[in-house]
Amino acid sequence: MKSELAKKLQDPSRGAYFIGTTPPKSSLEEEQLEQVSQKLLDRLDNIDVDGLIVYDIQDETSRIDKPRPFPFMETHDPRAWSKRLHQQSEKPVITYKSVSSRSSEEFSGWLTEAWEQYGIRDLVLVGSPSSSGNIKLPLPQAYETLKASPHDFNLGGVTIAERHAKKGDEHLRLLKKSESGCEFFISQAVYNHQATADLISRYARTCKEKGETPKRIILTFTPCGSAKTLEFMEWLGISVPDATKHRILDASAPLEESIKICRNALEQIIETALPLGVPLGLNIESLTNRKEEIDASIQLYKLLKATLDLKLAEQSLSK
Repeated sequence: MKSELAKKLQDPSRGAYFIGTTPPKSSLEEEQLEQVSQKLLDRLDNIDVDGLIVYDIQDETSRIDKPRPFPFMETHDPRAWSKRLHQQSEKPVITYKSVSSRSSEEFSGWLTEAWEQYGIRDLVLVGSPSSSGNIKLPLPQAYETLKASPHDFNLGGVTIAERHAKKGDEHLRLLKKSESGCEFFISQAVYNHQATADLISRYARTCKEKGETPKRIILTFTPCGSAKTLEFMEWLGISVPDATKHRILDASAPLEESIKICRNALEQIIETALPLGVPLGLNIESLTNRKEEIDASIQLYKLLKATLDLKLAEQSLSK
């Protein structure tokens, strides 16, 4: 039986709206975990969300030579954090899982525990951050392991427009991931709307040639209020054009400027995606734990949700 979220994601006439979050650092005790989760859910009280997304944070130093702007810290098990948020919010939670560090047998056991002990139903698998290093389980093999599992997860994949800008083949990765069972995709944070629009356009055209229906693409956006956050975004591989960087850093209110930039980016992507029949969704996150950026992420969520809802309403009128 498919998850309740799967039904919502398969309705192309509506948007799909999420808040992204990371599990707290592993040193936190139960009382502190309770406070962190409550604070997060209090922020969600005034907004209408379809669910939450919980990331599996990895030490990505193998991917890049530059030092990490914010230190890497081990976190609590994403499955446990997802279970807590699901129980407290009664909302679906999509859980990320980085697969490269376990064998196929270990991953199979992880899947059974995720389903039976933690109630995980919605899952996104992530491959190794780089091709170097000890990869015990490549992503394609992880998909095969998942297929052999008796549990019917609602499966999603990651999409990176920056990869398409460099290699020109991200649309083929999406089609291949769809063959492996992915029913939706979540993007890396968008600050280069042209790269994302190019990917969506190419994906939609290839789907049409093959007679396939495009899967939903959930676009991630994040506010940026400082040079440090911008440095972290670039370290993560998020493409930020020079003119956009300067707009943010030179603005008297950088956070507000970044929200305007995100809204404009979404509008540009909508103009490409909706006429091509690619359903969209939104995932809003704060990349730091700075209160200003967390508060700005909620403002950004409200604005972008209203923007996409309006465009979808206009589209339904014109049919």
